Amino acid sequence: MNQDLFSIAGKVAVVTGGSRGIGLMIARGFVDAGARVYISSRKAEVCDAVAAELSKTGQCISIPADLSGLEGVEHLAREVAAREPAVHILVNNAGATWGAPLEDYPDSAFDKIWAINVKAIFHMTVKLLPQLRKAASPGDPARVINIGSIDGITVPASENYAYAPSKAAVHMLTRQMAHRLVRENINVNAIACGLFVTKMTQFLFDNPDTTPVGFIPMGREGRLEDIAGTAIYLSSRAGAYLAGAVIPVDGGVSTHG
Repeated sequence: MNQDLFSIAGKVAVVTGGSRGIGLMIARGFVDAGARVYISSRKAEVCDAVAAELSKTGQCISIPADLSGLEGVEHLAREVAAREPAVHILVNNAGATWGAPLEDYPDSAFDKIWAINVKAIFHMTVKLLPQLRKAASPGDPARVINIGSIDGITVPASENYAYAPSKAAVHMLTRQMAHRLVRENINVNAIACGLFVTKMTQFLFDNPDTTPVGFIPMGREGRLEDIAGTAIYLSSRAGAYLAGAVIPVDGGVSTHG
């Protein structure tokens, strides 16, 4: 078997929301695997500090950007294009959530969540199409990886009425873009993440009255290797024949139906 089957060494990757949580796990995995990685996040100081830390073991460049609006998306795309004629991997990870009881759920939550979780993925992919096309070839397609959620597959226990539908939309958007772009040797896939320890989920682990992994068949939360390994697989020659897939990385939660 080809020893380079899972290699992404030398590839250029962009990871939105790459300064913390799932995005940071993927960015760290990419850097350690030899890719040149660009990360973005709203907070410039945090983004710069994370890039400096990751650069101790490889190449990581910070481009702060707020992707909640088209202006921020265009800024990030311009900055990447100014540095890289070709982008091999785009990970659309930047996202947000909002929880509130059914009758108290604000209309503003839908606007915020939809803008970041769905529209930013669409616009980011479109704006970087010239660079993705430059990197694409029949034997080694360019890759777009959209970060979805098992909340977009199964009904969540929490009252996140904008978040779960937004992630279901991410999964369908992934399939629709894949159907169109696969003809240009650009593979679009999604990862439906389960429970990982992130800033978004830390409250579950801090509450002594909850057992956050109790509903997970594997009995544990996700780890860096779980999500980074899946992203590396999708980005390498090993994953070159996948397009429009939504891969649950959830410890078996989605098997509940």
